[in-house]
Amino acid sequence: MKTLTTGEIAKMCDVHLRTVIRWIERGDLKGFKLPGRGNNRVRPEDFVDFLNEHGMPIPEEFRTDHPNRILIVDDESHIAKSIQRVLKGAGYETIIATDGFSAGAKLNSEKPALMTLDLSMPGMDGYGVLEFVRASDEFNKIKILIISALDEDHLQAAIQKGADAFLQKPFANSDLLKAVEQLID
Repeated sequence: MKTLTTGEIAKMCDVHLRTVIRWIERGDLKGFKLPGRGNNRVRPEDFVDFLNEHGMPIPEEFRTDHPNRILIVDDESHIAKSIQRVLKGAGYETIIATDGFSAGAKLNSEKPALMTLDLSMPGMDGYGVLEFVRASDEFNKIKILIISALDEDHLQAAIQKGADAFLQKPFANSDLLKAVEQLID
């Protein structure tokens, strides 16, 4: 696990190095001294806790949620781009993954608040992605909106496996926006 130096924290908070050392000495910021030289180090989670407690902005690299970010998972690029166009037009930040494996990688790097998920994809299908997400401590809070042309039975099966809602293809853009707004809010 990487720890943060007082200099790194000072730069991120735009304060003097001595201010960070005082925060640690007063116990406001939880830190520890390295043996030998006595330099202070802070665990990233303690730094984020400190920022939250003091109402300070959290740097992007420490954000664990992106309330406006949506991962679109669909192997048909024209459908994914259509969903993206509607969501971007409504002010959402979007990322596209065209298969289940790249969806897993993008979940890890992008930390979206919501994922739209097609069930019928080659390789790892939508059910596999759904099971992976719901079994993961890191990702299981992500809202999942199934968007599929499969019948009602398949869509209900996805809900039983942990999806939050579904839209059947074809769908109206207004229905997509309404479903996303309900899940994110």
